[in-house]
Amino acid sequence: MAGIFASFFKKSTSVLGVDIGSSSIKVVQIKKRRGKAVLETYGELALGPYGGVEVGRAVSLPPEKVGEALKDLLREAKTTTTTCGAALPLSSSLITFISVPPVPDKQLADVIALEARKYIPVPLSEVFLDFSVIPKEESYVEDGQAPKDEKLGRDVLVVAIHNEYLNQFQTIMNGGGVQPTFYEIEIFSSIRAVLDQGAATAMIIDMGARSTKLYIVERGILRASHIINKGSQDITLALSKALSISVAEAESLKRSKGLKGGPEYKELTEIITVNLDYIFYEANATLINYQKKYQKNVSKVVLTGGGVLLKGFTDLAKISFQADVKYADPFGKLETPAFLAQEFATAGPEFAVAIGAVLRRLSEVE
Repeated sequence: MAGIFASFFKKSTSVLGVDIGSSSIKVVQIKKRRGKAVLETYGELALGPYGGVEVGRAVSLPPEKVGEALKDLLREAKTTTTTCGAALPLSSSLITFISVPPVPDKQLADVIALEARKYIPVPLSEVFLDFSVIPKEESYVEDGQAPKDEKLGRDVLVVAIHNEYLNQFQTIMNGGGVQPTFYEIEIFSSIRAVLDQGAATAMIIDMGARSTKLYIVERGILRASHIINKGSQDITLALSKALSISVAEAESLKRSKGLKGGPEYKELTEIITVNLDYIFYEANATLINYQKKYQKNVSKVVLTGGGVLLKGFTDLAKISFQADVKYADPFGKLETPAFLAQEFATAGPEFAVAIGAVLRRLSEVE
């Protein structure tokens, strides 16, 4: 999808979310009206042509070129605000879970920094470090004693982002003419957009062009993550090689037929299935490891990212996972024109990160 744009409303106090992926940029602009988040405009623009490659291909561009593409997208989408929330790719960060001994809250940050040094391969002065304490399931007082989590220490989610990458991302934002009020890793944007707070344990499968990200979330809290270095682009390239057709033809064939081509497209189906089987095998291994470690079942698998829109993807996923499988519906958290309901249902998985970022941005201005 080289570019899709829509604009519905003219005047409002608006907020903007930006998601810069490996193959495209997505933006979503919303406003608050009568207590609801109302969609104003949204858009997607492929980055491939800016790097001289086909639509759908992952591409590595200098920050100035990405900023140019962002500026083009904002103009085409007719956005009306320049302040935004922006999501950073998972690949730009190091995410780890650590345990720290029981210490007073005022000492927690220092202790976490000391522990984090064991996992971060560069000096802490070169990274932005953030953390979140994971609540204990049973953090209560019994018989006048101290809460259990104070006795046993705490589990902490630690996120580190290299300052150089943040500087590059700021260059992109400057080039696009926007001012971010925050950056957050795409994981947290996705969780906000596709899961309800307090929901049962779920796995999010986010399939992009270059890679597939897996997140296991329990009661709204990230408990595990994993990156599979295979995405929708790998399927296109495999088709191009096996069928001796151009990458552009392979991409078009993949999108139009997917796994629903019928007997005359048997080879197409086999090539796609082999690639997806590898991804599903890795995802199942992550899921099983989590269930064994924590003795908990993952009851739901949520599909997001442009790669999951492949025809027949959910049918194969349902065979692979012993859980409820469904597409993400982030537009369901927004008020949208009813006559475009089907379009939003289809586009939802691609816009999950941008919608998650814009929902956080909306909470900042309330």
